[in-house]
Amino acid sequence: MSPIPSSSFRRPPRVVVVGAGVGGLASAALLAHAGLDVQLLERAAAPGGKMQPVELGALRLDGGPTVLTMRWVFDALFERLGESLDRHVHLRRCEVLARHAWGPGASLDLHADLEQSVAAIAAFSSPAEAARYRAFSQRAAQVYATLDRPFMRSPRPSPASLTWRVLRQQGPAGLGQLLRISPFTTLWRELGRYFHDPRLRQLFGRYATYCGSSPFDAPATLMLVAHVEREAVWQVEGGMARLAQELVRCAQRQGVRLRCGSEVTRLLVTDGRVSGVQLADGETLPADAVVFNGDARALTAGLLGPDAPRTLPPASPSLSALTWHAEAETGGFELSHHNVFFGPAAGYRAEFDAIAAGRLPPTPTVYVCAQDRSGQLRAARPGPRRPERLMCLVNAPADAHGRGLTAEEIARCEAQMWDRLRAAGLRVTLAAPPLLTRPQDFAQRFPASQGALYGPASQGWRASFRARPAGRTTLPGLVLAGGSVHPGPGVPMAALSGQLAAEQILAGLASTWRSRPVAMPGGMSMR
Repeated sequence: MSPIPSSSFRRPPRVVVVGAGVGGLASAALLAHAGLDVQLLERAAAPGGKMQPVELGALRLDGGPTVLTMRWVFDALFERLGESLDRHVHLRRCEVLARHAWGPGASLDLHADLEQSVAAIAAFSSPAEAARYRAFSQRAAQVYATLDRPFMRSPRPSPASLTWRVLRQQGPAGLGQLLRISPFTTLWRELGRYFHDPRLRQLFGRYATYCGSSPFDAPATLMLVAHVEREAVWQVEGGMARLAQELVRCAQRQGVRLRCGSEVTRLLVTDGRVSGVQLADGETLPADAVVFNGDARALTAGLLGPDAPRTLPPASPSLSALTWHAEAETGGFELSHHNVFFGPAAGYRAEFDAIAAGRLPPTPTVYVCAQDRSGQLRAARPGPRRPERLMCLVNAPADAHGRGLTAEEIARCEAQMWDRLRAAGLRVTLAAPPLLTRPQDFAQRFPASQGALYGPASQGWRASFRARPAGRTTLPGLVLAGGSVHPGPGVPMAALSGQLAAEQILAGLASTWRSRPVAMPGGMSMR
């Protein structure tokens, strides 16, 4: 980033952060902690982005992410801010990562403990398949270790820079590690080398959807998601919205001034660099730097005015979803916190072919989050059944053309969803009609996203380097953050993007800002 002119530093540099999702919260808090004058603007009525809860009467349910992985990202973030994650958020580690079902009597739990998963797969499929799972887990860990610092924590990786960083970190042995991440093949093809049971290939192929992509197109490097989950999955007491709330409070203690209901409609540019933002009501806010934590496609769509850079790489949108939030009584199949209900393995490709063609899948995989259940070992709940909070999710195409899904399409998909759950033995008695959220609803909530929940899709090996823009832009003073930019979607990745954005802004200031103010609680800065 070009340094901010030294004439600006007779006062604390002013930064406007647009979007109070996790990336914006992280960058705002870090910049305020460094002494900058930070305003955080949020278009919605409340902060949190995709971690905002869904309200169902008096109930609050997770509306997006349902568990936390890579908690070290937040431990490090809170520590940098002089705080402790454990002091503000109660986390419970899941023993059961997810419960999977294919039909009556065919279910499999994956565990945080490797040996328990090996034993479960041996009983579910075969000892040979369990041995192949062990080998796959080792491979996934190697991929994660190879890409962690050189790629995920790097501000702008390229094939050349990734190779250089790995070689610098690991020496000549790093070249072999790069070859073993299988960058030039798809996840689905690589899974075929490990799993002969098509159900297990289907199970681990689904990890591509965590990045909003098809396992038949996504790079094999996404096998690292399996390692991230097995390393630790955490439930947040009070739901994921609690984490967002604590990040907001932490940012405000650093001096961040949060304004909700403030929509930015234009970037202001003076002498070739960003100089502030204009709001929908005409108000202008001057700034020496701007962090944009919305969907990066808002730049190319012209939603931030004519001076916003429009040189982002073309990419297909990621998956969207249909979600149903409800209170219900359940029986038959014993739910865990995370539950996945698959259709026949032979028809798995048809699910993604339909989505690629802009249609809802004919035989959808159904994810069910039972928010009141713990991710502990299988055990029947004592006492009478009580209503519980459920979120059901089916992958859907993004609303790329703005036509939206019809009521008939959605009704047909919902009927297929309930059929899938009944086929696995799960009985669901709804207390009231569920609250439906459609791709067109997500598109309205997140401008320029087209309803895609994960930014651009990961298609082919180049997607890791070209599909997602870096935080640094061609407009001096403007930095991007959020799940649509590097290093990718998901709560921890978006937080890392916010950290990278803050570091890039501070690096641009380092040579010209000598007198750093101290951030005071309540949003005031004093020399």
